[in-house]
Amino acid sequence: MKIAIASDHKGYRLKTTLINYLNKKGYEVFDLGTDSIFSTDYPKYAFSLCDKVSKKEVDYGIVICGTGIGISIACNKVNGIRCAKVDNIKEAKLTRHDNDANVLALSGNMFAYKAKDIVDVFLKAEFSNQERHIKRLKMIEEYERGKYNER
Repeated sequence: MKIAIASDHKGYRLKTTLINYLNKKGYEVFDLGTDSIFSTDYPKYAFSLCDKVSKKEVDYGIVICGTGIGISIACNKVNGIRCAKVDNIKEAKLTRHDNDANVLALSGNMFAYKAKDIVDVFLKAEFSNQERHIKRLKMIEEYERGKYNER
């Protein structure tokens, strides 16, 4: 499985920890920056990662900023991206099961052990393929394309 990971300066340390963790687990990991703790703008890293995910060059993406909120907002501006800011393993499972999320957003302030558990659950969980969830995802895709028709 191919995983892209990116962060701003506030997520740099957790990103580095997760890269090492994922490599040890046998994932193919693409580090899309940043490469230091010096202040930088998270949208450019979000967009770079989401381009890879939307083009299916990688299977999933993981993004990290101070809270995980700003970078998740930026990710969700990219067509075809379903990014979820997740704080626990239940949310990690449900965002894959119900929403077929393809990008996981984390807070750079999260403890590494907790982030690792969340990443494990996110990467192993599968989309349910239940009709109600498929219907909702189609509604989102239609809106992205400007073809949403309220029913």
